[in-house]
Amino acid sequence: MRLHRRSPSSNTTLEPVTTAMIADIPEASAHFGRFRVTEIALSNQALAQFDDSEILRAAELLSHAKVQSIGWNGTSSGWLGFDADERLCKRITEATGIPACTSVLALNEIFDITGVKRFGLVTPYLDDVQAAIIKNYAASGMECIAERHLRKQDNFSFSEVGADELRAMVREVAKEKPQAITIFCTNLRGAPLVEELEREVGIPIYDTISTVVWKSLRQAGSDPSRIRNWGSLFRDVV
Repeated sequence: MRLHRRSPSSNTTLEPVTTAMIADIPEASAHFGRFRVTEIALSNQALAQFDDSEILRAAELLSHAKVQSIGWNGTSSGWLGFDADERLCKRITEATGIPACTSVLALNEIFDITGVKRFGLVTPYLDDVQAAIIKNYAASGMECIAERHLRKQDNFSFSEVGADELRAMVREVAKEKPQAITIFCTNLRGAPLVEELEREVGIPIYDTISTVVWKSLRQAGSDPSRIRNWGSLFRDVV
């Protein structure tokens, strides 16, 4: 079973985390392609990084590896609008014949399956990016009742956010008792903390690296529950 991931060029987190996550599934492997992303902002220059043509080029090249699922490991549709990912998945499948998914669409599916309408949001992003994410979720009937963000723009810097700072952000959001918390960025090292934080706060935590692994495994015909010690997502969401 081969899973394809497209990742931002300045990302240093999702590849090692994804590989560690699927380590106990011996027949599974993850293969990665990159395209240029160095900043997260709402400027024209920053938004242009997510032009579909660059992502499609990476997807088509990695389709040569005969993968069973193609996943966009990015959260850009959080501020661009969820329809951006829906169009992207359709175009990838049309071009390659391979099922496609994204971190955000997988998260939204998980929210739907688990009935989440009130959630907490943890990101490294700027104020206006955070506001755009919250607005898009509100338009889809999901209320962000608590949030923390770090006002960072440089994509590489997200990977340098320490575990203690991430723990503190999740704890603050958890105080408002959301139905679930999402760590919403694929260059934050949140996924390795999910198991311990869920035990501490008693709330499901869905990291956006984990969500696309969960969906990709389902698309490839594998049981995500085979992934252990990476949070309730893999135990409880079927």
